[in-house]
Amino acid sequence: MSEKKIRVGIVGASGYSGEELLRLLLRHPYAELTCITSRQNAGKPVGNVFPRYMECPLQFIAPDADAIASLCDYVFLALPHGLATEFAIPLLQKGLKVLDISADFRIRDPEIYAKYYKETHPAPELLKEAVYGLPEVYRKQIAQASLIACPGCYPTSILLPGTALLRAGLVTAQRIEAISLSGVSGAGRKVADAYIFPECNESVRPYGIVGHRHLPEIEQELAVAAGLPSVVINFIPHLIPVNRGIHTCLMLEAKEGCNADTALECLHAAYDAEPFVRVLPKGALADTKHVTMTNMCEIGVAYDERTNRLIVSSAIDNLTKGAAGQAVQDMNILAGFEETAGLL
Repeated sequence: MSEKKIRVGIVGASGYSGEELLRLLLRHPYAELTCITSRQNAGKPVGNVFPRYMECPLQFIAPDADAIASLCDYVFLALPHGLATEFAIPLLQKGLKVLDISADFRIRDPEIYAKYYKETHPAPELLKEAVYGLPEVYRKQIAQASLIACPGCYPTSILLPGTALLRAGLVTAQRIEAISLSGVSGAGRKVADAYIFPECNESVRPYGIVGHRHLPEIEQELAVAAGLPSVVINFIPHLIPVNRGIHTCLMLEAKEGCNADTALECLHAAYDAEPFVRVLPKGALADTKHVTMTNMCEIGVAYDERTNRLIVSSAIDNLTKGAAGQAVQDMNILAGFEETAGLL
């Protein structure tokens, strides 16, 4: 093992995001995967659960903070919301770097968290410590952090184009609408009627169109970009019959002088130096097939002169740039590695 390698663990490695972390970390040049946990699969070789990794010698262990801390320097929490905090607290106390893929630390206001997640946050003091893990916006803060709140998949697809345009003052913070479509893996690996093949196949349907749990995270970061106390938007997610990928149409009220050309100039200035954002030529729109299985966000722009609306098209892979890949990108920044390590 190279002296540069760090020991890395995944808590909750049997879900879709956990499996994606396995895929990325097993090939990472500077990370040694030393610990994977799953209550259901404890004691099983990883190849028994994911046959594509049959040659991997790792076994799942039961999630225990002391055991995890003895094996790892960095830990990814790929758990449902509400469960991540119980591991984050002891692991942080033991000096580990924690990257949380759940929603437990994304929202800075504990009252807003309680409103949308229907429970009191168990560690509100950590909300002030956590850094929102959108590298293109918070790279300097990520490099100094111990706790990273990795962004949600829908928010990533909205915030990458939206924050750049708001910061540049090209669009207003009023009448923002985001219509997003997600593959079924975004719902997680669970058995539920709404997500089984006969219900999803040949079906496109909206859900959570009022009060979706990603809404406060999106509004929080858009408000920061706009320099306002708050921003209110409409967010309308849909489920579509594909395994992975998210496409978002973001509709914004253009200010005077804003059109497709000026918006593209803004986005190129913001992201041409970024390894994982691709701004498309004028007239081109984003397509999920160009980004699945990658850590890339693709962005295209159109301007409707009749309605004075800027229409932004963005696409990401919900499991990579929307979850595990972005978390590995954050780890690379935190550890001082090349930001693209293990992700190209």
